[in-house]
Amino acid sequence: MANQTEIKYEEEYVLNSRGMKLFACQWVPVNESPKALIFLCHGYAMECSITMNSTATRLAKAGYAVYGIDYEGHGKSDGLLGLVKDFDFVIHDCSQHFTTICEKGENKKKMRFLLGESMGGAVALLLHQKRAEYWDGAILVAPMCKIAEEMKPNTVVVSLLSALSKVAPAWQIVPTQDIIDAAFKVPKVREEIRANEYCYKGKPRLRTGFELLRVSTEIEGTLNEVSLPFLVLHGEEDKVTDISVSKQLYDVAQSSDKTIKTYPKMWHGLLYGEPPENLDIVFSDIIGWIEERCHYGNTRLERELKEQNQQSVKGYKELL
Repeated sequence: MANQTEIKYEEEYVLNSRGMKLFACQWVPVNESPKALIFLCHGYAMECSITMNSTATRLAKAGYAVYGIDYEGHGKSDGLLGLVKDFDFVIHDCSQHFTTICEKGENKKKMRFLLGESMGGAVALLLHQKRAEYWDGAILVAPMCKIAEEMKPNTVVVSLLSALSKVAPAWQIVPTQDIIDAAFKVPKVREEIRANEYCYKGKPRLRTGFELLRVSTEIEGTLNEVSLPFLVLHGEEDKVTDISVSKQLYDVAQSSDKTIKTYPKMWHGLLYGEPPENLDIVFSDIIGWIEERCHYGNTRLERELKEQNQQSVKGYKELL
C-alpha cells in the first residue's frame, strides 16, 4: 500500500440543475496519474470535507483520485440543513457531478468506483440503478438498504410521516435514538462530529425521514437487480443499518464479482468511528479490493471500445 504519495486538496462550488450551489472537493495525487477515480457518497447528516477527510486522504495516498460532493441540505451546500426534499434530486446531482469528472479527457480511460457510507450506500446503489453499465464497482460501507428495526419509527408514525411530510417537510419531530451515539464507537469522534457545524444534529426532519424510509424500502425490494462488482462491509455490532440486509444483498445480487466482509465487535462507523487498529483492517480490505480490480484491467472500457468499433463497422457498411 503506497503511503508516501503527495496529494493536493481542492474545493469548489458547482451549480445543480435547480440553481443551487453545491460544495464539491477533491483529493488528487500530485505528479502522478491516479490509478483510478473514487467518488464519495457521504452518510445522512454528514459531509465530505471534514468527516470524510481521513478516508479520502488514505485513498489518495494509495494513489487514487478521490472526489466528494455535499448533497443539498448537507454540509456546505445550499438548502436547509438536514432537509432532503426528494432523494431523486440527490441522485441526479451526484450523477451529474460525478459523470462530468469521469468524462474529462484525462479521466476517460480511468476505472471509476463509488464509495458509499450508510445513506451514501443507498446513493451508490441508486447511481448504479440509474446507469447500470457506467460504474466499475462500488464499496458499500454499512449501506442503508433498510433502516435497522431499533432505529425505525413504528407504523403509526410512518403513516403520519407520509401525510405530514407534504404539509410541514422541515419539522424536526421524527422520533429516533441519538444516531451519533449509536454509530461511532470512539468518544473523540462523537465529540468531533457534535462540534462540526456542518453536520446536522437535530431530530430528522419530516420529509427527510419519509424519504429515507421510502428509498430504503425501494432498495430492499430491488437487491436482486444489482449487477456491478461490489464489496460490502458491515460491523457485526451495527445498530443503525441492518447487517442482515447486507448479507441478503450479497446473496441475491446478480453481480458475478461480489464480496462481503463482516467485522466482529465493530459498529456502524467503519471509516472513522473505530479505533486505529480497526480502521487499518477496514482500509486494507478496501484498498486491496480496488487494487485487485485495477490489476485485472478495465473490462468496461474494453466493452465500450468494442461497441464503438461495431457501430463504426456498421456505419461503414451502410455507406457502401
